[in-house]
Order: sequence, then C-alpha cells, then structure tokens
Amino acid sequence: MDIFLRNIDPIAVKKFDEMAKKKTISRQELLKAVIEKVAYEKEQNEKDMRMEMIISKNILVMELMTEAVNRLEILLSDLMEE
Repeated sequence: MDIFLRNIDPIAVKKFDEMAKKKTISRQELLKAVIEKVAYEKEQNEKDMRMEMIISKNILVMELMTEAVNRLEILLSDLMEE
C-alpha cells in the first residue's frame, strides 16, 4: 500500500535523509520501518508486559519449589538420623 505525504517540514525531511544515509538505506526504507514500528509498538509492548509477568510468576514458583525441596531435605535428614 502506498502513502503520500505533503507539506512536510524540510528540516524534518533532511534529518530523515541523514538518518537513512547513516544506516545506508533509502529515505523510503527508513520511513517504512518507522511507520511499521509505530503501528505495532503497542502490541509489542503488551506482549513484552505479558512475558515479564509470566517470567515473574515462574520465578516465584521456582522460589517456592526451592523452599519446599529444602524443607524436604531437612526432613529426610532428620528422619535418617533417628
């Protein structure tokens, strides 16, 4: 799909041209990447937040399991001494 823009500030266009040149890509490629990034940014942030929540829950469960294993080790050690 094509997008046509008019009345863009010449200084902004120049800055995009400089950024594109640094990346050795065309202005069009740079603008396409920027537009697509902005379009999907919210969804990506939501996915990142869900992933962080899952990781946090997994860490908590692992800590609880470690505590349970430690208690079992102590109990088994006590039972073996008797």
